[in-house]
Amino acid sequence: SWIRGGFAPGRQPDGNSVIWHSPPGTAPQLLVLDTGRHPEHTQKILDFATAAHAPIVAVVNSHWHLDHSSGNPRLRAVYPTLRVYASPAIDGALHGFLARSREQSLKFLAQPGDPALQAEVRADVATIDNGAALLPDVPISRSEQLQLAGRRLSLGYESHAVTAGDIWIYDPRTHVLAAGDLVTLPAPFFDTACPARWRTALADLADAGFATLVPGHGLPMDRAGFDTWRRAFNNLLAC
Repeated sequence: SWIRGGFAPGRQPDGNSVIWHSPPGTAPQLLVLDTGRHPEHTQKILDFATAAHAPIVAVVNSHWHLDHSSGNPRLRAVYPTLRVYASPAIDGALHGFLARSREQSLKFLAQPGDPALQAEVRADVATIDNGAALLPDVPISRSEQLQLAGRRLSLGYESHAVTAGDIWIYDPRTHVLAAGDLVTLPAPFFDTACPARWRTALADLADAGFATLVPGHGLPMDRAGFDTWRRAFNNLLAC
């Protein structure tokens, strides 16, 4: 299952969230990939868990961008025993990119502006100030197979692609791959990226046996759709 993120006008984005149920015949449990930025997005995840009568036992963050990880503390408040699996790159981001973003945000907030946008910025500053809550319980710094919510899943690790450390999940039972921002519609985000290493990461995705790919933003795609997106990405770099 997936919960669609969004780019509402005048608001910061939410990334897509992907949810896996434990297999039939096992204790009900849920795994969530990415938790969004806004409380409304995270609430959809919580509502899903309530309707499924299943606790969230694990969260995987595909990367540390706030539109994919800000909901972590909200989920943990409801499910305090859940475990967060993520790249340790969040630590470097808190002392680098996000620290600089906080400084710029405070300068922005010191000036008159749109109240709704200022509220968005204040929320991001609060998330950064509470950055310790975004750190993983289980750091992931290599590709590996893990048993999460009763499912044997392949976690792919990509170094210095979209961020210093990106994680994707492939479920061989359903042939679904959740790519995080390694694939985004309508266009890739390069603000923290290394394009050359990103191209290598896309080759790794292509080698996975997926039938459906859920991007970090936008609608799920089949393999032909991914091939078209990857070809456009490579053409962009070639220019």
